[in-house]
Amino acid sequence: MLSAADLRFAYGEAPVLGGVSLTVGSRALVGILGPNGSGKTTLLRMLAGHLKPDSGSVTLDGREVASLARTALARRMAVVPQETHLAFDYSVMEMVLMGRYPHLGAFELEGPRDLAIARDALAATHTETLEARSFDTLSGGEKQRVVIASALAQLDRTGGGTAREASGGILLLDEPTASLDIAYQLDVAALLKRLWREREIAIVVSTHDLNFAASVCEELVMLREGTVIAAGRTAEILTPRHIHELYGVEADVRLHQAAGHLTVVPIGRPAAQAGRSAS
Repeated sequence: MLSAADLRFAYGEAPVLGGVSLTVGSRALVGILGPNGSGKTTLLRMLAGHLKPDSGSVTLDGREVASLARTALARRMAVVPQETHLAFDYSVMEMVLMGRYPHLGAFELEGPRDLAIARDALAATHTETLEARSFDTLSGGEKQRVVIASALAQLDRTGGGTAREASGGILLLDEPTASLDIAYQLDVAALLKRLWREREIAIVVSTHDLNFAASVCEELVMLREGTVIAAGRTAEILTPRHIHELYGVEADVRLHQAAGHLTVVPIGRPAAQAGRSAS
C-alpha cells in the first residue's frame, strides 16, 4: 500500500501542495485529476520518491519511501513520464531493457532472463513487432506503449513468462495521453485496464482528461490549487458539481451505454467566470 499524509511543498515562495493525503491500495486504479498547475505532477513525483516534501510523508507498506534504497524502490514502483527524450539512438529492445537496471548487480549485463522479461513486456503492450526498430522512429502512441513496456519490465521481479508471475508493483503515469490522437488515447486506455486486470498491479494516472479518467479509473482524487477537493469511487466523484468546483465549467455527466462508462460533455463557463478570465 502506498500512502501520502499531509504533503506540503513549495517551489521557493510559490506553494504547490497544501496538505495532500491519499492512499493507493495494492490493486487500486487511481486517477489524479486537476487543471494545469494544480500540483498533479509534483504529487506524482513525491509518490515516486523523486521529490522530497517540505513536510508530511510518503510510505510504501508502512516504510518511508525516503528511507528505501533507490534500487529497492525502483523494483516496486515505475514511472512513465509525460515525455521521453533519449540522448542516443536506442532500439526498442534497448529501451525496454533499461527497465531491468534496478535488478542487475554492479557491472552486470542483461542475460537471457532479462531478455525474456523484456519480450514479455513488449508482448503485453502489443509492441513485440517493434523490437528492432529505433525508438526515435516510432509514432507518439508507439513510443508511449514502449515506455510502458519498459516500466513493466522494471516491475517484474520474478522472471516473467506469464502475467501471474510478473504481477505486483505500482505503475505511475504522468499525463499518458497528453500528446496522442484520439485513436492512441483509446489504445492507451484499453492497455492500462488490461494490464491492471492481468498483472494485478496498482496504477496511478495523473491527467486533466475527464473522459480518459472516466474510462480507465476506478477511483479519483481531484486536486485544485494543491489541495484535495474530492476523492472516492469514480461513479460517486465524477459529478457536475465536482467538475464545476475543479475546473469552473458547467458539464453534463452521463453513463454512456455503448462506451460502458461515464462520459463528460463540457457545456460552458458561467458568464461571470468567463468575464474574469478575459479581463
